This record gives sequence, structure tokens and C-alpha cells, in this order.
Amino acid sequence: MQLVRDVQDLLAESPDVSGIIALTPFRTFPEMAGALFASLTRNAAIGQTVTSAYGAEKTLVETTCYDIAETARRNFEPGGPPATLLFSRGVHAVMAHRVAHKLWTDGNLNLALAIKAACGRTFGTDMHPAARIGAGLWLDHGLGFVVGETSVIEEDVSIWHNVTLGSTLNDDGPFRHPHVGRGAVIGAGAILLGGIKIGAGANIGAGAIVIGDVPDRGLVVGQKAQNRGTARISFTKPEHTS
Repeated sequence: MQLVRDVQDLLAESPDVSGIIALTPFRTFPEMAGALFASLTRNAAIGQTVTSAYGAEKTLVETTCYDIAETARRNFEPGGPPATLLFSRGVHAVMAHRVAHKLWTDGNLNLALAIKAACGRTFGTDMHPAARIGAGLWLDHGLGFVVGETSVIEEDVSIWHNVTLGSTLNDDGPFRHPHVGRGAVIGAGAILLGGIKIGAGANIGAGAIVIGDVPDRGLVVGQKAQNRGTARISFTKPEHTS
């Protein structure tokens, strides 16, 4: 895989970086992911769990590679995908969630919660393993990201730090948390509560408190968030029509 070779080259060309990151030798993406998490968390058992999860499911590798590529593209990351994988806290947090979610859906609930708790302490996030997250999530910075159990995040969403996808405590059942549509952009510190729907391509301003549905490509700002017309920001690639 090209990403694995690129990471190996980056570390070979930068001995000081290699000394800080301190990865054990790897040949495949699952081995690389496990070595990275063992280093980041200082826990070999977590590294082994990450290696096993990625080794067992090819689509998990493909999804994470897309997360990495999109984070590098949208964040103008110096060094491209290999540097993004090694240095982006948001990518690490999403990877941890994808592993925990696989364990959760496999029925290994305690191990899923253990990965969530341990990696949450390392990366400063709290993401329930049952939450469903589509491919291409750009989690910028990652710190303070809270995601409730029944949350759904569709493909190609961009989210800044200190965002909460929570419940109102007035709802029960399978739709207690927000459903975020494809390509939505959520600014830093926004709080989204309840079983609301955020439309595809919508923009949620920094610090907004959102307790109602937002239409496709809608723009909401403020406390309490108010509809301000058409969305102004998009990180999704334009669709080509023939």
C-alpha cells in the first residue's frame, strides 16, 4: 500500500521524528495502525487490538485511508496523508472510534468501551462506540468532541473542536441524538441536542446551540441558533455531470 510506504519513507528521512513517534517495524496498514496506537497510548494491548481490528476487515482500512486523504485535502496538511496519519489528533480519534465501533457491532461490548475510554483519555474525546460515522469525516483538532450513542454522521462531514452531539434527556429510543447529513460543516463549540436532523451540506456556526432540524444547505448561527439562509461553506468535491 502506498500510504504504508510513504509513512516508512517519512520516518526513514526524519530520524528525529522517528525517535519521537517510536513505532515498531511494520509492513502492512494494520501493523502500522497498531504500532501507532501502541506508541500514542503507551499501551501494547491497545496496539494489538487495533492491529487485529484492521486486519479482520478490509473495508475498515479503506474507510480510514479515505478519512486520512480527506483530512489532508481539506486541512491543507503539510506532508500530505503520511504526515496526517502520524500527527493529526482528529484522525487518531476517528480511527479509535472505528475500531471501537467494529468491536461494538461484533458484540464485544466491554472491549469496545475499554478502547473508547482509553483512547478518549489520550485524545480528549468521548465517542460512544455505537455511534455511526460515515467515511470522510474531517475532525479538526479533535479535542472535546462528544458523540452520543444513537448519533449518525453521514459521509464527508467536517467538524471542529468542542462539538457536542448530545441528547435532551427528554427523548428515548433509537433516535435520541442528532443525525448529521452528508457534507455538513459544524463549527467549534457547537452544541446539537436531541433527535434532530442536520441537512446535507448545512453549516452550523461556531458556538451555536441547535435543538431543531436544519434544512439541506441551511446556515444557522447563534444561541439559540437561527436560520440565516443558504450554506456558505462546503468541503465536498463538486459532482461532475455529463
